[in-house]
Amino acid sequence: MQTYRLERFSTIDDLVLHTEDIPQPRANEVLVRVRASSLNFRDLMIVNGHYPMSSEPGHIPLSDSAGEIVEIGNAVTRFKIGDRVANTFFPRWFGGRFEMAYAHEQYGSDRDGWLTEYKAVDQETLVSIPAHLSFEQAATLPCAAVTAWSALSGPTPVTAGDTVLTQGTGGVSLFALQLAKLCGARVIAITSSDDKVAKLKALGADDAINYTAIPNWDQAIRELTEGRGVDRIVEVGGTGTLAKSIRATALGGEISIIGLLSSASEQIDFMQLFMGGATLRRIAVGSRDDFDLMNRAIAQHRLQPIVDCVYPFAQAKDAWRHFERRGHIGKVVIAH
Repeated sequence: MQTYRLERFSTIDDLVLHTEDIPQPRANEVLVRVRASSLNFRDLMIVNGHYPMSSEPGHIPLSDSAGEIVEIGNAVTRFKIGDRVANTFFPRWFGGRFEMAYAHEQYGSDRDGWLTEYKAVDQETLVSIPAHLSFEQAATLPCAAVTAWSALSGPTPVTAGDTVLTQGTGGVSLFALQLAKLCGARVIAITSSDDKVAKLKALGADDAINYTAIPNWDQAIRELTEGRGVDRIVEVGGTGTLAKSIRATALGGEISIIGLLSSASEQIDFMQLFMGGATLRRIAVGSRDDFDLMNRAIAQHRLQPIVDCVYPFAQAKDAWRHFERRGHIGKVVIAH
């Protein structure tokens, strides 16, 4: 089989294609023929050596995949040959509270990831994928979609009539837009160009703001909500957007903290945070139970993930370079 491994952590050129033996599933394991995988921002951080979790040179990258089971080991009961599956982001977080031990077992960093043609894994690390999705679409789900689902469901789920703010046109933000609309919420999006404003509205956003033209987008959101603010913010910008997000949140609203896409920084006004009563909740993707629940909603509503482009397995480096340019809308996928 063909497998990509990162020989060093410097540039995309350190991604090297190897020929290796197809693994054999052991007891409780299944052999997955990987049909597609997708890129996340963490994958760029790993390649460049900036990811906070340790990775060893020579590991297989990527945390997200979909494929079909082609062989099963002894004592496998959850799946059969021919089943279509996707992997969970954390292979040992099945449900309940997140434990720090899970953080040190992530595909693509602590464990070999999915940029390979075949992979043997424990049956408990997989979920069935909705029947209406292609492998390429299903490969977008494990990190970005589950993260968006967790940001919206959480202890206080988004409900009909709530207002949700999304940031940008990446995978998490677009899944948050789609899933929030399924819940009956109003969605306001911020993005970097008028062209993307139009595309976000075409995808279902009720309002969209070009933050390069309107840098005080928090004030614009207050105006759009008649001074109230938004109930939930899917915060992917980090230090560059958090202060404005706090100012844009309704009294008692929630900011689901996910990413750190922006390198800028603005000092947070503690009194603004205190008086606004916003809850800041860190999102760590989600559990297998979260993934299963989300898939039920996706299947019920026949949601279609937004795929920007699909590259063949032999052109995986080109997919990475396209992703690095940050011009994509939705997910960048590699077909195996």
